[in-house]
Amino acid sequence: MKFRSEQGLLAEALGALARIASTRNAGTPALSGVKMSLEGDTLIASSTDTDISLQFTLPVGGDTDGQGLVSARMLNDIIRVMPSGKITVEFAGDNATISAQRSQFTIPTLNAIEFPRTQPPSGEPVTIASKELKDALAQVVLAASKDAQKHNLSAVLLASTEKGIRLVATDGYRLALRDIVGTSAASPDSFLIPAPALVELLRLLDMSDEITIRFNDLDATFQSPTMTLSTRLINAEYPPYQTIIPKNNTNNATVNREELLDALRRTRVLASEMAPVRVRMSSEGIRLTVQLTDGSTSVEDLDAQFTGEDITVAFNSEYLANGVEACASEEINIATSVPNKPAIVSPVGDDTYIYLLMPQRL
Repeated sequence: MKFRSEQGLLAEALGALARIASTRNAGTPALSGVKMSLEGDTLIASSTDTDISLQFTLPVGGDTDGQGLVSARMLNDIIRVMPSGKITVEFAGDNATISAQRSQFTIPTLNAIEFPRTQPPSGEPVTIASKELKDALAQVVLAASKDAQKHNLSAVLLASTEKGIRLVATDGYRLALRDIVGTSAASPDSFLIPAPALVELLRLLDMSDEITIRFNDLDATFQSPTMTLSTRLINAEYPPYQTIIPKNNTNNATVNREELLDALRRTRVLASEMAPVRVRMSSEGIRLTVQLTDGSTSVEDLDAQFTGEDITVAFNSEYLANGVEACASEEINIATSVPNKPAIVSPVGDDTYIYLLMPQRL
């Protein structure tokens, strides 16, 4: 197999493929590789760790059809440092040669027969604007658990609703919910999609204007004209998230989003998991306070419109900042009831997104 490609085009694809290729399966070296199949002027490059599979279809200058498998990380490292312009990749015997101008690398190939076969996407297609999906995922994925042992919480729930598609994620301390209105899933089912797969998808959604989603009993597939990402679904029960969303928060503060974010960035000089930020909301506005056991303190006062009874609630500063930043509006609303009940952060003028945050003990 032999082909020529632009360095930038190949580098972009290989960067993503190298992130997917497995580093855990020492007994199956093929899973650490990127498989390349050339037919005419079309190159299909694939990698997988058996849970997530990624494939790119790239236009190249084909010379000799064929296929080959090499270390994804090694090839990515080589392509990244090659000079810009045309790169020639040739597989011959047990080696692959990568050359451009006066630079040349030769690396060993892997056994392509051991690379898992990819199955074509199945399930009814749902097409959505890439930007809309990217914005929604960015607001939700941040709340998914990073603990791989908590299978259901390390996923994002995608469910059909009367309004369209709903995305939900929670790690037990916070919850993010986003409705994509007007986009209907193919069935009324719900699916648990691993958050790491969606984090990778977020990086790839700028490559096309639209993305097609398909579900079957085992997998979810996200496809554009040049990219296909598939991931195993998580088979687990998701918590009944609707029951923990408060319906009667009577204390509401409306504040400028950027001003609050700037204040939270400053408080985080002192704030930590053990030192939460205290948020006092009253008719005088919002006061953010952090106090350490050594006597160090941080105080920030902000203008805010407030209705309800004066209240002080303590939050993890990072989690609060995440929720405020995820709100794409000039002003945000913080709604609470009592200090030990969940608060809701939401964008003013947008009812498609809420960020629920559990308080910490004062």
